[in-house]
Amino acid sequence: MSLTYDVRIYEIDVYKGKKTTTYWVQWKVGGRLPLKKRPFKQKALGESFRASLISAARKGEAFYVATGLPVSMTRETQDMTCYELACKYVDLKWPRSAAKTRKTTAEALTAVLPLLFTRTKGKPDDRLIRTALRRWAFNMPGRGDESKPDEIRSTLAWIERNTRPASDLSDPKVLRTVLDGLTLKLDGIPGAPVVVTRRRKIFTGMLEYGTEIKALTENPWKEFKWTPPRSANGGIDRRRVANPMQIRTLFAAVAEQGRIGPRMVAYYGCLYFAALRPEEAAGIIVPRNLILPDSDDEWCTFILETAEPHAGKHWTDSGNNRDRRQLKQRAIGETREVAGPPELTALIRHHIRLFKLGPGGRLFVGERNKNELPILTINRIWRQARKAAFTEEVAASPLAETPYDLRHAAVSTWLNAGISPTQVAEWAGQSPEVLWRNYAKCLDGGQAELRRRVEAGYGARSSGPGLRYVLGTDHR
Repeated sequence: MSLTYDVRIYEIDVYKGKKTTTYWVQWKVGGRLPLKKRPFKQKALGESFRASLISAARKGEAFYVATGLPVSMTRETQDMTCYELACKYVDLKWPRSAAKTRKTTAEALTAVLPLLFTRTKGKPDDRLIRTALRRWAFNMPGRGDESKPDEIRSTLAWIERNTRPASDLSDPKVLRTVLDGLTLKLDGIPGAPVVVTRRRKIFTGMLEYGTEIKALTENPWKEFKWTPPRSANGGIDRRRVANPMQIRTLFAAVAEQGRIGPRMVAYYGCLYFAALRPEEAAGIIVPRNLILPDSDDEWCTFILETAEPHAGKHWTDSGNNRDRRQLKQRAIGETREVAGPPELTALIRHHIRLFKLGPGGRLFVGERNKNELPILTINRIWRQARKAAFTEEVAASPLAETPYDLRHAAVSTWLNAGISPTQVAEWAGQSPEVLWRNYAKCLDGGQAELRRRVEAGYGARSSGPGLRYVLGTDHR
């Protein structure tokens, strides 16, 4: 980082809020704006810090332009690269994180690191860099794996040699470059706001940790102004929600997809008729999680206590592709009860008669893999069924594009059927606030009747000639 002796220190700026008073120490380094600022809750602390800055300036100390602090105040920081800081942050989060969270963190940091390279000479292939970072560097067991390929070793060595010092993250220019880069996909097209937000949160978490271990003198995010991409107001895209007739057409197409299709119908049925999340349905064990009646004409009951999200064997502690966890947004051991209508009962009973239960009473397993239901099978059969059931135009639309859209269709159907939102939220495993925010746009609201009233207001249904006469389209 560059140094300067051009320092100007201002009087403390006092901000009196409704409940607290904040004392802002302000100074300018290298003639640059904006001003460096640091808040204090007590006036004495602010004056003490300001006095330290004045003392350093009078002694002729150099100040870092990026951080605004004198050299004497930054000597205690650790000397490490951004790559080392990112690896330390991964190791901090790894033990207590779910497998899916570990993978998401690795993907976010893989997007960050290439924006912090100091040069491109001898730079390995971009795809190789991403693989080395995501699969090996930001995977705690993978980083220490002695069997990693030689090309991965050499790539990681290049990254470590050519990544900026962590202290550079205090420079607003560097910080802005990273944040702007996170908004773009590999092809330069703006990424989805939800992805950008997730990456930004992980990156700022790394900055906070860097401050904690003194790789940074302070978290630059506190004073940094950056406008993230504007995100939508939220809610489910109504175009994705299929009606009951479309769903049954899709289920019929699923049953016709070779040997695998018939064993998937009941799985998709759990997502639609009981609004289970895919990872919840994948982990059902009978009779522990499912009370099944003796007749196809009765309701079944799910007692959910765990979920099995798919992350990949490299990210789980067990070495399995699925990580067995507590239910989403719930404590360990907390359960959720959901009733399944007779149509779902019939599907499940038929499934058990044809394919039996898997090891330990697992309801859904793969044809070859009897320990879990492969995610590739779930998505592949669904894509094939959509292609078979829909026209080319409809298949290209978002309608029921993914298996998760079956859950959206279920919740929307319940709400439009007049079921209490509180009850629907309980069945779906969401808070009423989240439910309403996500599904308000999926309520029917009597659109046909509203449109009829609008037409009547314009007189379109009257006996007069209307606009057709004015346009010359009515030659009576």
